[in-house]
Amino acid sequence: MQIEQYLAYLGGVRRYSPRTQEVYRDILKRFEDSGEQLTPTGIRNYEVSLLDAKGDSARTVDLHLSVLSGYCRWAMRKGLMDSNPVRLVPKPKQEKRLPVFYREADMKEYFASTAVNADAEQLEFMKSLPVGDPTVKELYSRRLRRLIVSMLYGTGLRRSELISLNYSSVDFSRKVLSVRGKGDKMREIPLTSSLCQEISLYLSAAAWMLGDGSSATPLLRTPAGGRLYPVFCDRAVKLELGGEVTGQKSPHILRHTLATELLEGGADLNSIKELLGHSSLAATQVYTYNSIERLRSEYNKAHPRANKKEE
Repeated sequence: MQIEQYLAYLGGVRRYSPRTQEVYRDILKRFEDSGEQLTPTGIRNYEVSLLDAKGDSARTVDLHLSVLSGYCRWAMRKGLMDSNPVRLVPKPKQEKRLPVFYREADMKEYFASTAVNADAEQLEFMKSLPVGDPTVKELYSRRLRRLIVSMLYGTGLRRSELISLNYSSVDFSRKVLSVRGKGDKMREIPLTSSLCQEISLYLSAAAWMLGDGSSATPLLRTPAGGRLYPVFCDRAVKLELGGEVTGQKSPHILRHTLATELLEGGADLNSIKELLGHSSLAATQVYTYNSIERLRSEYNKAHPRANKKEE
């Protein structure tokens, strides 16, 4: 297998992230080390070993098969293979998992309770203190964490997309955010007036504490002045939502929440697809199941015969 050549193609042509390339490398190396061949029988044997011997989930095995299939398609284009054997191997059946999302009431409570961390009055108080005062760092951190949640929830950004934003990504005059998503594709996301104001006030705080930035400066900066990183975002979301919402807390659930609320508010699937940067409508349609399940719940609570046995 020409693993490194394939990874170079993924990084240089397909513009896959370094993290995704590492996942692909690990899966391809595991298959290579298994001693199986890229044939229907070899791939089926590998699939069985993952399910039975390794105890991997159907979802994990499906990822392995998808990576192998992608490699085979590349090898076919290079003339290294005549066909894609993965297509002849049945995938393990997966349970359909619905996207998790937060209750609208919980999010409203969160934003109401943290409004002080985004207002102008607190910013003026922050600027009245010496830059080296520990209170300045704490107030800046609160404002930053609140903005991370606001932007994830208000725009549906992926965590990696949020991290990659620069000063030049925001057009305040047009109230839009330019985002480079998967596959190096650019899209524009509309910003509400309130979110524009919150970003503007944050940038004022960042400029005062960390110094002015250029167009290439990260839009959101850690208290040390560096670009955000995945663990920082995860911790910020968990810390901010810890007292307001129950269950798992992650940046991606905020993305799910926005999509679900837009759908229930009447937005059409194609508009949501463009906003989220999905490559296909099928990826967006999963959110319709949330609406159906919520409707079913309300129906069962309200209908006089919903919870009664037929006589």
